[in-house]
Amino acid sequence: MINVPRGTEDILPSQSKKWQYVEKRLNDLSKRFNYEEIRTPLFESTELFQRGVGDTTDIVQKEMYTFEDRGGRSLTLRPEGTASVVRAYVQHKMFGLPQQPTKLFYFGPMFRYERPQKGRTRQFVQFGIEVLGSADPAIDAEVMAFALECYKTLGLKSLRLVVNSLGDAESRTNHRNALVDHFSPHKNELCGDCQNRLEKNPLRVLDCKKDREHPAMKTAPSIFDYLNDYSRTYFEEVKTYLEKMDIPYEEDPNLVRGLDYYNHTAFEIMSDAEGFGAITTLSGGGRYNGLVQELGGPETPGIGFALSIERLLLALEAENILLPVEDSLDVYIVALGTEAKREAVKLAFDLRKSGVKVDLDYMDKKMKAQFKTADRLQAKIVFVLGEDELKNNQISIKHMETGTQIEKSLEEAIPYVKESLRGGNADE
Repeated sequence: MINVPRGTEDILPSQSKKWQYVEKRLNDLSKRFNYEEIRTPLFESTELFQRGVGDTTDIVQKEMYTFEDRGGRSLTLRPEGTASVVRAYVQHKMFGLPQQPTKLFYFGPMFRYERPQKGRTRQFVQFGIEVLGSADPAIDAEVMAFALECYKTLGLKSLRLVVNSLGDAESRTNHRNALVDHFSPHKNELCGDCQNRLEKNPLRVLDCKKDREHPAMKTAPSIFDYLNDYSRTYFEEVKTYLEKMDIPYEEDPNLVRGLDYYNHTAFEIMSDAEGFGAITTLSGGGRYNGLVQELGGPETPGIGFALSIERLLLALEAENILLPVEDSLDVYIVALGTEAKREAVKLAFDLRKSGVKVDLDYMDKKMKAQFKTADRLQAKIVFVLGEDELKNNQISIKHMETGTQIEKSLEEAIPYVKESLRGGNADE
């Protein structure tokens, strides 16, 4: 027997209905915020992620699925969505569109080679948004409001928004130098990854899971002490907009995102639901001014966030939220005899073309077994068509909830069912 690769999973029909429901709600929410969908390839040039995500990140150094194609080109399964969206933005010159900023959303599988655990797999599905072209603090607040609404629209309540400012280039450089001075005396006490990060990207030391309890972490220089006037004013404006929308938030000067392209606003949404797990982060995002230029485009500010559908579903489970997934069938056709079966196949097709959800027996079951199948499928209405009914151009229609059973001509069956499913009185 061949099983799925480690770190991947099959989404079976009982679960895929939940996925479809969640995806539809997020799609509808995107329309309300006036975002348009973009779809990018599953794999890209490896250079895109090396430049866009950053050589010093764990993603690029340890987690990417990279391979050579037959032409000798290095390609990588996308580990995140932002770099691909920005690449498409630059390649198709979307910065020249009359409507700015460009507001985009995406769904799709991402791939990272990391240790599989609950809610964290090697293939996972992300929903994300990107806004390109605006440096307005109000759009930062909109992106965070959007992220929160993704969870609230599905009923989640145990949510916490954590925000930070990483500052502009000047602020980051000053903070970087302070971090190097602070951690250098403790370099040999840090893990191998952090020793490497201290040389290349010391901000990432603050994000280390292994060294989080090291005393030097608690006394590390705060970015807030190194924000210049512009960065400080910008962050204050972002928070003002959040307050205007009555969105509570917490400030955390040690919050850093795992990708090199972030600056200014950074945020995460946490779940405080009991039983959700040790890793409480549901989603995160932030501003990435400079990424468009890095990928060959004009100077363009950007901001976005992404969430994992898998972790969203786990959060719903932790809060005992049942999604109103439609599991019932409109009509099940019980057919008895060869000629009745042929007519049933035609009738089922005609019903489906009329927008009715319908099925019938393909296993040559007896009448009693067919009714059991109708019950299992939670059919609202059952058609019974036998040789006698067929001779008289009649069909028996049973409403399963009430037990009411009536006879109709074959020509009347489809209009009757459509009216009944709309909630009208089909006999009036």
